[in-house]
Amino acid sequence: MARFREDELKAEESFDIKTDDGSVGGPSGPRPRSSGVGKVILGVVIALIIAGAVLFRGITARVRASEDVKGDTHDLAVPAVSLAQPKLGAPQEEIVLPGNIQAFIDAPIYARTNGYLKTWYVDIGGRVKKDQLLAEIETPELDQQLQQARAELATAKANYDLAQITAARYELLLKSDSVAKQDVDNAEGDARAKKAMVDSAADNVKRLEQLVSFEKVYAPFDGVLTARNTDIGQLIGSGSGSGAKELFHVAAIDTLRVYVNVPQIYSPAAVPRVPAYLTMPQFPGRRFPGRLTRTSEAIDQASRTLLVEVDVSNPTGEILPGAYSEVHLKLPTATSSVVIPVTSLLFRSEGLRVGVVRNDHAFMIPITLGRDYGTEVEVVSGLDGKEKVITNPPDSLVDGQEVRIATPAGEAPAE
Repeated sequence: MARFREDELKAEESFDIKTDDGSVGGPSGPRPRSSGVGKVILGVVIALIIAGAVLFRGITARVRASEDVKGDTHDLAVPAVSLAQPKLGAPQEEIVLPGNIQAFIDAPIYARTNGYLKTWYVDIGGRVKKDQLLAEIETPELDQQLQQARAELATAKANYDLAQITAARYELLLKSDSVAKQDVDNAEGDARAKKAMVDSAADNVKRLEQLVSFEKVYAPFDGVLTARNTDIGQLIGSGSGSGAKELFHVAAIDTLRVYVNVPQIYSPAAVPRVPAYLTMPQFPGRRFPGRLTRTSEAIDQASRTLLVEVDVSNPTGEILPGAYSEVHLKLPTATSSVVIPVTSLLFRSEGLRVGVVRNDHAFMIPITLGRDYGTEVEVVSGLDGKEKVITNPPDSLVDGQEVRIATPAGEAPAE
């Protein structure tokens, strides 16, 4: 029994293995120490894993940067635009247009005879009546010509009287066969010739008397003298051609003509007897009533407008010819229109255009403008108000070009 126990102890002793710390352990004790080759292999594997991760990150960054460049390039190639919804114009039966005020009658006055201005009686701003004397002209040469013409008329009459007496005497002598028939005919012919000379001289006297009457310059109608371009002693030339000088300018301002260019879209409603009124900056808050009296019955090809005339009564003379005014025309029917920002307009060689966006593409729409409100304009044809107009179109924008819609600051992009 003692022998068996001793052998068992030896077997256990031979099975024990020393550990790294010097202790002895069996199979259930600590594992033996790793070899140096295992550590090298493990380090190589870890290094390869780290290198692969770095390489993968570099490739991923390059791919992502390339995609970003492609996206930025596409974004730069496609222009960004802002959109606005056109506003429907107010349903009005009144349009406001600029008008040019002119006198109802306007006439320059020239001299009809040569001479020197003797005196004038009315200065600028003076009210005149028809046939009122404005000035007198001295014409000494013409006066002498008139005297000569009257003397020639007297001579012609004397010769005619003598020719008549001679012809009558020849008629009496012919009855007694004392003269030949030819002599009688000659005497009668001479009397008729002398009669023609009398008539010619009389007409010449009338012509010169008419010229002398032009020494006095009269007003052709009731009005106001708007210009006086002569003074006492100045040389006066007759007529209105080269070298002639306008003496006075007279305008009838009791009624004024106001000419307005009405856009083509409103032309069917701009007919005679349409009521209107004027407003002017020098008379704030005042309205001067008038009425459309006539139209040109033709559309101007350059401006596509209809020229109309509005007559305005001006008994007090407050409204001056040549002034600027705004004409309010009360048309019988309203015209539908839309209002867009003025920055939306594109001025192209083919005409006025507005850009609209459909399916992320821009399209150029021809339009016709109405009234100008400063920052906004009225469009009377071309748009129906349902489109999305581009508010900041680039000059390079072409029809059918792809665009992207810019998102306003603080607004979430559309899904």
